[in-house]
Amino acid sequence: MDENWLPTLQTATPEEGYALAVKLSRMAIKFMQPDAEVRSAMRLMYEYDSEALIAASQTVAEHFSTIAAANNYWK
Repeated sequence: MDENWLPTLQTATPEEGYALAVKLSRMAIKFMQPDAEVRSAMRLMYEYDSEALIAASQTVAEHFSTIAAANNYWK
């Protein structure tokens, strides 16, 4: 994996910050489960699980909070 995939938390807009938060969440899963086939199979188990989707959404929100702070809330 490219060691420089996250050069900064700085983004120009909140929308870019949110996209980065989603990427951080996805990368965390990729680091924890590097096998793409396993990740794909797991997706079938949680794609209809509302609790799992809410938990994933909360993870993105936590990352977005960190990114927003790093960007001084785009003031």
